[in-house]
Parts: sequence; C-alpha cells; structure tokens
Amino acid sequence: MTVSIPLVVLLGAVVFIAWRYLGLRLWHAILCLLFGFFLAATTVAPDIRRAVSAALSWLTGS
Repeated sequence: MTVSIPLVVLLGAVVFIAWRYLGLRLWHAILCLLFGFFLAATTVAPDIRRAVSAALSWLTGS
C-alpha cells in the first residue's frame, strides 16, 4: 500500500485540529508520532497496512 499525500495531509489536519481545539498537547502528538514509527518497524505493520488499505477501499467503494 502506498500512502498518498492527501491521506497524510488529512491526518495532519486532524492532529492540528486536535492540538488547537481539543487540548492535545505537543508532547502527546510527538509521543503518537514516535509510537507510529516504532510500530511500523514491528511484525504487525503489514497487518495494519492491510487493514488501512481495506478500510480505504471500503470507504472509496473501489
């Protein structure tokens, strides 16, 4: 699965809105970012990619 730039921009916008209006602290965002990087290096990463790909396919109807 190739993560497209629009998906990354959308997730970035969600984080920005959570930081700005929902009280997300900067260290929370950094912690989530680090968790994502470490999670991508585990054996669970392919399963997560397949789940995200399936969810995106279901949402877009393709």
